[in-house]
Amino acid sequence: LTSIVVFGFALLYVPIISVVVYSFNDSRLVTLWGGFSFRWYVSLLHDDKLLGAALLSLRIAVVSATFATALALHRVARLRGRLLLSGMITAPLVMPEIITGLSLLFLFISMANLIGWPMSRGAATITIAHITFSMAYVVVVVRSRLSAMDDTLEEAAMDLGGRPVAVFFDV
Repeated sequence: LTSIVVFGFALLYVPIISVVVYSFNDSRLVTLWGGFSFRWYVSLLHDDKLLGAALLSLRIAVVSATFATALALHRVARLRGRLLLSGMITAPLVMPEIITGLSLLFLFISMANLIGWPMSRGAATITIAHITFSMAYVVVVVRSRLSAMDDTLEEAAMDLGGRPVAVFFDV
């Protein structure tokens, strides 16, 4: 059992450790050690396009995570058409990502032809696509967690004068 665990951890961590070690390699060849150097990290910090792309990815991730979490629904049990809504929200879980991506691309092209927005596909459409994809996972996780929550806690907070937004964030 110990040897299996050691082999499993080695299989997972040896490639990661080798990538970290070879990232300090001074040679242009990956397999030839040319000495310890920070050359590639200095080069990375001076590449404005790569840093801009990383910053854009970070912005898209923050906006996508925030909106996907905010749009996660808890009170769908009282909503008419909740079965259809639940199916639409969780569809990206069972649909291959390439199908979701292509359908969103066709949606953006159709919207551009019909209403003129978005004229180009860029950060806004990428953010919308990420929200669509990640919202399904957030809804499943949040709904399962909130289903175990006692609704009387929210009612008590509102009875004590809490506004709905404050109750949402505090309770």
